Amino acid sequence: MQMFFVIAVITLIFLVIFQISKAAEYVSVLKGEDQSRRQTNKVNAFLMLAFMIVGLIGVWYCNEVLAPKTLIPQGAASVQGEKVDSMLITTLVITGVVFVMTQILLFWFVYKYQEKEGKKVYFFAHSNKLEALWTVVPAIFLTVLVVIGLRNWASFTSEAPSNALKVEITGKQFGWIFRYPGKDGEFGKKYYRMIDAVDNSLGLIWKDTIVNRANGEPQQLRDDKFSHDDVVLEQTMYAVKDRPLKLIIGSRDVIHDVGLNHFRMKMDAVPGMPTTMWLTPKYTTAEMKERTNNPNFQYEISCDQMCGNGHYSMKGVIEVVTQEEFDAWMAKQKPKYNSVFNIADPVADTTAKAAVVMAEKK
Repeated sequence: MQMFFVIAVITLIFLVIFQISKAAEYVSVLKGEDQSRRQTNKVNAFLMLAFMIVGLIGVWYCNEVLAPKTLIPQGAASVQGEKVDSMLITTLVITGVVFVMTQILLFWFVYKYQEKEGKKVYFFAHSNKLEALWTVVPAIFLTVLVVIGLRNWASFTSEAPSNALKVEITGKQFGWIFRYPGKDGEFGKKYYRMIDAVDNSLGLIWKDTIVNRANGEPQQLRDDKFSHDDVVLEQTMYAVKDRPLKLIIGSRDVIHDVGLNHFRMKMDAVPGMPTTMWLTPKYTTAEMKERTNNPNFQYEISCDQMCGNGHYSMKGVIEVVTQEEFDAWMAKQKPKYNSVFNIADPVADTTAKAAVVMAEKK
């Protein structure tokens, strides 16, 4: 409430000043004080020129101070992200040149063509050349930028290479769920009516069951064996350096958005409509800690779509590792099915038995 009051007071002050200045101008005109008005216009013209100079210096200064604090100096952490950076820089160069030119011309014209005694305004109603110039030239540049963007978008959302690591990302209020296919390389089926917040956060179909449809009619679901070896994790996802990463993205409740700022990628997570994209990480997390001189560096997954009152806390982490480190990590993971139904992990069981045998031999 206090902020609205301050804004209202500031707005009122500006209105009062504006009305006083206009009233003073009208009084001067009625008294025939044209010279006073011309003098005021001259002062305003110089002030506009000074504002242009100070403003451009301010733009340069802000860029010098704030640009190093952005993610641009770090460079994109994915191959695809390099294309995004290139597109961004191209857009900034084009729009930056246009911005500087138009601002200089705008303020210079105000100064140069200020009111002077004996000088009349030149008026023309129409110019085909000017209209063609300010229509065709921007259209050409914008078309080029749009084509570059569409080409990159088509590349990011195309079918990933056959050796890509597949990871399913599911957004929920307020966190992320990650699923990896098991040794069969296939994701098991899931059904939203099977979701259990404690044991089955994705609604995987682990056994034959009958559920009611939305209209109340019964529906029989068959046990999907492909889901038995799926690995389900929350908040931390593992990826491999220099290996394509295919993300299959969805949502369990409302619309979210997978934001991968360091990789320069993002994609909506829509309930009932899976979306996909793929990228290739360039640096491991350890390498990025060295590149950024930040021992606490983490690749983050942010939600870039307002999704509720806990939106600010919806953060995930990506650990980018080598292929050897990923294989070692994956070997330690237990399928969610085994955890829920207390089924011994054959790999872990074999490892335990081998350890016992080695101990006995010693």
